[in-house]
Amino acid sequence: MNGRPEDEDDLDDVIPFSDDSEQDRPEDPEDSTPREPDQERRPEPDAAAEAGAAEAGAAGIGAAEVGAAEVDPRDGGPGGAAEVVGAGGSRQRAIRKAGMVSAGLIVALVALGAGGIAVLKPYLSPDDFDGPGSGAVTVRIAPGSSAQAIGSVLAEAGVVASAQSFVRVTEERAVTNRLRPGHYRLRKGMAAKAALDLLLAPSSRVVRRVTVPEGLRTSEVLARVAKLAGLPLKELQGVDKALVGLPSYAEGLEGFLFPATYEIEPGDTAVDVLAAMVERFHQAARQIGLEREAARKHLTPLEAVTVASMIQAEGGVDADYPKISRVIYNRLQKNTPLEIDSTVLYAQNRRSLKITERDTKVDSPYNTYLHKGLPPGPIANPGEKALIAALNPAQGDWHWFVTTDPAHRITKFTDKESEFVRYREELNKNLGTS
Repeated sequence: MNGRPEDEDDLDDVIPFSDDSEQDRPEDPEDSTPREPDQERRPEPDAAAEAGAAEAGAAGIGAAEVGAAEVDPRDGGPGGAAEVVGAGGSRQRAIRKAGMVSAGLIVALVALGAGGIAVLKPYLSPDDFDGPGSGAVTVRIAPGSSAQAIGSVLAEAGVVASAQSFVRVTEERAVTNRLRPGHYRLRKGMAAKAALDLLLAPSSRVVRRVTVPEGLRTSEVLARVAKLAGLPLKELQGVDKALVGLPSYAEGLEGFLFPATYEIEPGDTAVDVLAAMVERFHQAARQIGLEREAARKHLTPLEAVTVASMIQAEGGVDADYPKISRVIYNRLQKNTPLEIDSTVLYAQNRRSLKITERDTKVDSPYNTYLHKGLPPGPIANPGEKALIAALNPAQGDWHWFVTTDPAHRITKFTDKESEFVRYREELNKNLGTS
């Protein structure tokens, strides 16, 4: 079906019908002419009916609409004579009425078709630009945005001609799940396909990536972020600690600015950046069960992070971390000073591979040469491997360790003080201080 009206020539071929139903009329016994079973029997049209059919054909109306019988109530109802409406009077009114109805239907169908096309056009053939566009515009894609929402943002910014054109190309290429939130540098007047290509290109993102290595102190982390992210150092240093989501057992930022690579976007504040680092710590702490495992070692969560920070600060290779952890626990169990060089350096806020006798006498609660037990808090920001080592020390009787060859990260462990002295001499020789 195509919805168009029948041709007038086809309507002229329609045979008018009579009120007398052939199905209800008894068969004439005198009419014995044989007929084929599927052959219809037509009544003989009278002159009036022929005239009506001819006039209806000229008006474009089917004969079926004008061949009906109309009973005049003045003829006495059902018992009176039935008058077939002729060419004038009621017949003309019926023809005009039927013509008006048919014309109205045609107009309605045409209007409906045009409206349907108007509604469907943005989906069947959405507006789109041609080419790569020009100029520059930065748009922000919010987290969790659908292809439709992203298309609307692009359309409002003048990047694409319509949101639907962008939705169509993302669906055609099946890349909706690859669209990431963030700020993007695009152009105005872009074809939807070209805009999608840029959104999928990492180089189009307006973002600064800042990598924070393991073992940096908080002061060093803040200075690095300020330099690489372009944030004022004073803003980072002055952040209200209550706003960054520190765990309840933390006494400050030290130890909780998790080392990782962070993406800092336009508009991110100092609070946003530090909160992201603290949240990354929470994620790692949940994964390794920090609070649960610390309790098994008879440590508070803060003490566990403190142990991890010393392990991280002493360096070496990853395989050494559990051994360093064991040295710390062995000394704690025997109530002997830890004598960790990195704690003395932290107390003096300096970095060095050389520790003098004078350094070991510095007056600070972080000086583990003078004070037994753990220092008051973390001395660096440990990574996940150091945290795991703090909760899972290796098995051994070691009480000393020395990184004898810092250039090659070689660390040696012993439970004999005489070997420890020899390892120290080896270190001094490699440093050129012996």
